[in-house]
Amino acid sequence: MKKPAAPLTYRDAGVDIDAGDRLVENIKPFAKKTLRKGVLAGIGGFGALFEIARSRYREPVLVAGTDGVGTKLKLAFELNCHASIGIDLVAMSVNDILTHGAEPLFFLDYYACGRLDVATATEVVKGIAAGCVQAGCALIGGETAEMPGLYAPGEYDLAGFAVGVVEKSRIIDGSDIVEGDVVLGLASSGAHSNGYSLIRKIIAVRGVDLSAKFHGRALSDVMLEPTRIYVKPVLKLARSVAVKGLAHITGGGIVENVPRMLPARLAARIERSAWKMPPLFQWLKEEGGIDDAELYRVFNCGIGMAVIVAPAHAARALKTLKAAGETAWRIGRIVKRTRNEPQVEIV
Repeated sequence: MKKPAAPLTYRDAGVDIDAGDRLVENIKPFAKKTLRKGVLAGIGGFGALFEIARSRYREPVLVAGTDGVGTKLKLAFELNCHASIGIDLVAMSVNDILTHGAEPLFFLDYYACGRLDVATATEVVKGIAAGCVQAGCALIGGETAEMPGLYAPGEYDLAGFAVGVVEKSRIIDGSDIVEGDVVLGLASSGAHSNGYSLIRKIIAVRGVDLSAKFHGRALSDVMLEPTRIYVKPVLKLARSVAVKGLAHITGGGIVENVPRMLPARLAARIERSAWKMPPLFQWLKEEGGIDDAELYRVFNCGIGMAVIVAPAHAARALKTLKAAGETAWRIGRIVKRTRNEPQVEIV
């Protein structure tokens, strides 16, 4: 076996340990801004430590969620715009655990790439920290993996992990939902982080210019608008009225996510005229020739979170949400369902 002319290093193999160290130092100030009571040890150790305030809970239940950003990342690569993709990452997990009534406590991220670009990774983690601030949770750890040859040059992948807590007696699981209850819809900020494989297909097939103006903004900005984080207004709502069910409208759209909070014997009748579909979804429908059934099964169509309350609480709930800065509508009601009927009917 021929000996190498000079000793080989990890950098020769494509992994720059010094770059990883620089990234850790870069992100510490952003992570520090997310700290909250309960954090015992954060970024830099082998594990992050968080203490649950036992004085606040009699029977604390931990709720965990994990997700990624999907192929929305491909648009971020194409546009070289990474500032808000971290907000998407946080939103997808914290909005999920919120549906059980959980308050997010802390968040961890996983950033994987072929070659670490410190500037790009710093932008991404800065966005993650911004999302954590919005959600009220601490960014207390994560992992940066540099794996030469596994990813295309300039590309990376993201995963996020959120842990929250809810009092056992206050878990929201849909079991109290009854016929006649009201479905409220909270406005989305755009396509959030779902349906981007179809969005990118439409862009490619139609030869769309992402720099073109779209309702006063660059279409690229509309496409990369970060996912709305509903944590603070929805937790405030849950302290004000009895929230019976929550559904984060992600992959599968309204059609497949609303049933996840419903008992099998019930269905939701959603009135599409109750809110105005944002221009982005109208544009996707027209440019892609998408029929209505597919549109509501792929995209959120303007509703990012669905909330179920009793009819007597609907007006108060809407008032509370609007006071917290949300745009919300009464979009449907709960009806009886026979065994073979769908659990969501959009009329």
